[in-house]
Amino acid sequence: MLVVRDVTVSGYRSLRRISVPVDDLSVFVGGNGTGKTNLYRALELLQAAARGTLTRDLAAEGGMDSALWAGRRRQREPARISLSVMLRHETSGQDFTYAVEIGLVPQAGAEIYGAAFRREPQVKAERLTVRTGSRTAVILDRDGRTGFVRDADGRKQSLGSDLLATETALGSLLDATGQPEIALARQAMTAWRFHHGFRTDADSPLRRPCLAVTTPTLASDGSDLAAVFATLAHIRQDTADLDAAVDGAFPGARLVVPEPEREASFGLMAPDFAGRVFAAPELSDGTLRYLALAGALLGYRLPPFIALNEPEASLHPDLMDPLARLIARAAERTQVWLVTHSERLAAGIAAHGRAQTRTVIKRDGATWIAGLKLSGAFDEVEDE
Repeated sequence: MLVVRDVTVSGYRSLRRISVPVDDLSVFVGGNGTGKTNLYRALELLQAAARGTLTRDLAAEGGMDSALWAGRRRQREPARISLSVMLRHETSGQDFTYAVEIGLVPQAGAEIYGAAFRREPQVKAERLTVRTGSRTAVILDRDGRTGFVRDADGRKQSLGSDLLATETALGSLLDATGQPEIALARQAMTAWRFHHGFRTDADSPLRRPCLAVTTPTLASDGSDLAAVFATLAHIRQDTADLDAAVDGAFPGARLVVPEPEREASFGLMAPDFAGRVFAAPELSDGTLRYLALAGALLGYRLPPFIALNEPEASLHPDLMDPLARLIARAAERTQVWLVTHSERLAAGIAAHGRAQTRTVIKRDGATWIAGLKLSGAFDEVEDE
């Protein structure tokens, strides 16, 4: 499995240039306007590069005019967004580093660079390297639409002319046999899960039954939550952790998961109403959101990386400690990246998971992390 060890971002929104080491449990706390959500969003964009949707995702969030670094640039400095992630293979110790740069169509016209609309984001450069010991191999190297990729035998092959300027090579080269390193990096990154709030309105997918299909991992929108619970209850036949999480948050309550037929569903039995099961549509927003987080963090099989953005939203303060325990427990099985407003939640996670809480700040108008050095390592004093 490839684990995330470093993320570097420059030119994106409030991120002038920052390189952040990533632990098994990374906790970032900060106030409104510090840019902590931009750190989270940069990870989503890296996954979009692996999926092949990077330029579409940037266009959807307002285009390059909205996404580019908001501060001043040096004279003749190109308007670029740069994203990079270093992944370490747990068994071999190899380091996979993927980097991509995105910019705008040259003013002289799209015909110089390739087919694209005038304000459409374009991939300017892309590279994947694999380091084994002291040796580094370049697996993918792209400058504009030209470049090469190495096959399984180490031979260079041209990227060809079919790759559009708006497509990432990582998301487009789908021959897993011919490029195993590319396939491994893409598979690792596309398996990441991001949870930025769960809808709890009347039409929320959390409130509806879902297809009875064995579901080891919760979808990002929580649309298969009932199937995740049913998989634990009736396939794995082990709900001890889930039951403890429910009782810790709502003392005396019990999650009820009927054996599914065509659809899976769940409800909550409260101690004050013995024998009465409250179905998902009847649950409060906070209760439902907490149960969705429990599904994300206690699934049969967790993704290799889970990113949570302000999971405390709409939760009662009394749920911060149960949520902290959930997050710390999940970090024993996978990597967890968390950005939060809540000092109480961060302190609880630090107590249960022994994670170092990092404080997100603004420095000269740019997002920064207290104790982070320009080299991309945290100050030893901050770690103590």
